[in-house]
Amino acid sequence: MPVPETATGSVFFRRQDAEIHLSDQGQAQYIGYRVKILQSSALQLGNISIAWDPSASAPIIHGIKVFRDEQATDVLKNATFEILRREDQLEQAKLDGTLTAVLRVPDLRVGDELEVELTTFQHSPALGTNESGLLLLGPSPQPGRYRLGLSWDEGHKPDLKMTADMTAAMQSSERAIHFQFDNPRLQTAPNDAPIRYQWQRVVEYSDFHDWPALSRHFAPLYAKASTLAPESSLKLEAARLRSANESQLDRASAALKLVQQNVRYIYVGLNGGNLVPASADETWRRRYGDCKGKTVLLLALLHELGIDAEAVLVNSNGVDDGFDQRLPILQLFDHVLIRARIDGKVYWLDGTLPPVASPSSEPIFPFRWVLPVTAQGGDLERMEWRPAAAPGEISLFEIDARAGFDKPARIVSTEIVRGVPALEQQVQFSAVSEGQLLELFRQGVTGGAWQTIDDVKWRYDQKAGASILTISGTAAVDWEDDGSGKKSLALPGGGFNPPERRVRIDHKDVPFYTKPEYSCHVTTVRLPSSTKPNQWSSEKSYDTRIFGRNYHRAWELREGAIRMIRGSRIEQPEITSAAAQRDNDRIPAFDNSMGWIFYRPSATGKSGVGDGASVPATYDIDWTASDVPCASAPET
Repeated sequence: MPVPETATGSVFFRRQDAEIHLSDQGQAQYIGYRVKILQSSALQLGNISIAWDPSASAPIIHGIKVFRDEQATDVLKNATFEILRREDQLEQAKLDGTLTAVLRVPDLRVGDELEVELTTFQHSPALGTNESGLLLLGPSPQPGRYRLGLSWDEGHKPDLKMTADMTAAMQSSERAIHFQFDNPRLQTAPNDAPIRYQWQRVVEYSDFHDWPALSRHFAPLYAKASTLAPESSLKLEAARLRSANESQLDRASAALKLVQQNVRYIYVGLNGGNLVPASADETWRRRYGDCKGKTVLLLALLHELGIDAEAVLVNSNGVDDGFDQRLPILQLFDHVLIRARIDGKVYWLDGTLPPVASPSSEPIFPFRWVLPVTAQGGDLERMEWRPAAAPGEISLFEIDARAGFDKPARIVSTEIVRGVPALEQQVQFSAVSEGQLLELFRQGVTGGAWQTIDDVKWRYDQKAGASILTISGTAAVDWEDDGSGKKSLALPGGGFNPPERRVRIDHKDVPFYTKPEYSCHVTTVRLPSSTKPNQWSSEKSYDTRIFGRNYHRAWELREGAIRMIRGSRIEQPEITSAAAQRDNDRIPAFDNSMGWIFYRPSATGKSGVGDGASVPATYDIDWTASDVPCASAPET
């Protein structure tokens, strides 16, 4: 029965077929489609591109045809593919050996139907007979008929797992499963849900029966690659590191820095290198490598230093929620780094990061699941999540208004960031001189809130893992004239935006999710010298928890300065629908006032700033410390 045509969008798929076949030669992927061009914007479908690994079999083009007025034209009779031999990802520091063939279908017009059928092949000798992967239908396909399939030769049936929507559509035979969808409906994941609930219309297949089997399979590759040749120069490097550093942690730090600083990162996927790590000696000799090469190089050095260490597979894109519910599929991981045990403590070492990234007790990336690569077979491990101890971002803003309401104020603005953003700043700012940095900010900022920028300082605090940028200058303070000599000022960073309601029409049993974060704003105003403490008041202090987030604001007037601190920290990333409903009812009472301070010259009595809490000024403490008072104490 033909699928009914729905003329919406720029194309209509008469059919779109995708089938994967498993055999001794690996995976063969057939793709076939017949699409009707409805709008000129879809003519780009005539630019056909095929990429493949030359170490596998070359693609097979079964046919390319154009249908017009019920007449079929064989495109391949008068047009041929052009093979691009250049590395098309050199700008991303990738050497993967991929070849690309391109063909531009001539004389393609709106109203034509384009039919393409081809098969590509994928096989890595490193996998042996073990294959794994995903078969899926996207959440918002164009109208048309879609057919998906997975088949296998005898003895190659994989473990299968699929979402309920695929189970309902499955047709199976002895050595194949197939799925057909006519004009599949758009599918949306529950809003504000954890990533694991976004798995829809997915079929998983794997020859690895459990996670330890996958770990055991790759352990020999890393063991072999990290074994040094008897005459290896890396043995001398390890001896030098041992003699120059007394503690094991210092030796590990020096080895990590050596790999980060002396071996540039280039992704190497040549000759199956996307799975097989280059040897430590080879990576050191050529002074470049990908995450696998850098990892085995670092493993070799650590083993020479007598440090217990192992390679660990991870996903660095923050999409590993729910990996424990997946089949063991290698493609779920995109990165490998090292976990070491030194003096009874666990440290994470990543040779691909800048040289300022030292061994750390917590990974730089917020992994949820990791897979150790061990000879015994490591199992998938959950990374324990805890609310951040230190803010990922702190904004310090000092306004020195002692000269008076009508005078420009001296301003000192400091931004402290941690984690990946800090490393990105380190790479960016370490490449310019102080003079260049000052000129850069003068050109980009002066003329706005700033009147002058006198100095710009940047440094990376390796112990704190923080990038610190400080700008000093002058600016006019936007005091509000409230009449009769009264003044008011909304402090930068002083107010909270009210949270949005968390509501769903369906999926009421699915929890709501908020990405973990912790930010802090600290503003200090040195008050005009002509005023008195009792003439000043402020908005109220505030402390509440709603939707798993701690909102904290505190005030104090001390030593001629109003100090304000405002923090926002996720303490519970997932909350139940029932908890969300309770917090929805609390939104009307949320204090979303800006951080106002008020000067009233006729005021008497005590100052109306704060509720007795002690609040440090921007210049009182080391704000790169791990225990800054930006949030209230966790609930017990």
